[in-house]
Amino acid sequence: MLGLWLGPTGGEGAKHWAAMLGQLRNRGLADALIVCCDGLRGLPESIRATWPEAPAQTCVAHMARDSLRYASKTHWGPITRSMREICTAPTAEAAGARFEAFAGRPQSPALSPLPSERTGATPPARPTAGRPYSTH
Repeated sequence: MLGLWLGPTGGEGAKHWAAMLGQLRNRGLADALIVCCDGLRGLPESIRATWPEAPAQTCVAHMARDSLRYASKTHWGPITRSMREICTAPTAEAAGARFEAFAGRPQSPALSPLPSERTGATPPARPTAGRPYSTH
């Protein structure tokens, strides 16, 4: 175990992560080959500041959970099965082929390209009902 930290009452932010990672570095962890994290606010930036060469990668569980946020619950099963096939592929080439197959078949309307993304037109303004809207 490398350590145990209790975060501040207001939540974990960039200062908290920078202090924690700095302590690890000061205790002898000079570099990291890869840091797998959940992408909390300020964490990827703190990783890059502490170990500039270490890639910060979102863990598969958090990546899947974040991806499902954009799909109807009725589509979660097929999407997670496809994501599992991609992530467990034996080679990068196989993963790429599985991803292309996944991207080429009909998905949840929430995951399909918007008409403006297919044609390059400017998207019309859409009400968001209090939720963020993005064309990306």
